Amino acid sequence: MTQLFCLDVGNTHAHHGVLAGGVTLAGGQIPTARLLEPEAGLGALLARARTGRALDGAAFCSVVPALTARIRALLDAAGLPVWHLRHDTCPGLGIHYPRPAEIGHDRLANCLGAQVTHGAPAVVMDMGTTVNFDILTARGFEGGVIAPGLGIMTRYLHEQTAQLPVLDPADLMVSEGVGKSTLEAMRLGCAVGFAGMIDALLGCVLAQMEKWGAPTPALIATGGTAGMLPRAWRHRMSWEPDITLRGLEVAFLRGLGR
Repeated sequence: MTQLFCLDVGNTHAHHGVLAGGVTLAGGQIPTARLLEPEAGLGALLARARTGRALDGAAFCSVVPALTARIRALLDAAGLPVWHLRHDTCPGLGIHYPRPAEIGHDRLANCLGAQVTHGAPAVVMDMGTTVNFDILTARGFEGGVIAPGLGIMTRYLHEQTAQLPVLDPADLMVSEGVGKSTLEAMRLGCAVGFAGMIDALLGCVLAQMEKWGAPTPALIATGGTAGMLPRAWRHRMSWEPDITLRGLEVAFLRGLGR
């Protein structure tokens, strides 16, 4: 069975894993800024991925153009067949979008992953630095929504004010509906505001898909802050932490005829 090293380079973190037959054998994430470090960066990740197993190739996507060429060079230097997923190297996924070159490559990987795990139609909600809603129909990638992620919200409050403290996006639990301190008020605003934003955006997307005449889509959640999704939606969603890596695996196998 083909074993692949897959790498999704995001703005804040790079998600990586070894996949075989749709199963993640090993994986994790690393701060994107560390990928080029000689001792602990991509080279070290590849070395660990090869420990005890033979890799048949690598697939990656990147939303950080300044790093893309250097990452490709490091993967090529490893002596593996490499598939770089872009809008023009996305086999088996139709793209119905006026300017395909603008699409984040991770969004295409998400839709490829959704194709093989859930089929079309599907909505992939990727909760990272930004919140992306990626829409898959029987025609392929249709577009979606991009909104601020939870980390951006919490950071912005601190950076754009003189007295508001830094919030930890992982520590936004609140028990009351009215904040009794500045910190509680900020936590409440971010936690409830973020969940409300997701709820409103999802409702908008589902209403549009209904207008298109699409069947009820599968709802797929991924990304580091997916735990902040509205409770009312959670029972309807599938949690797929490696959906992007799965899409990279699919692109490699389709592209190289494996």
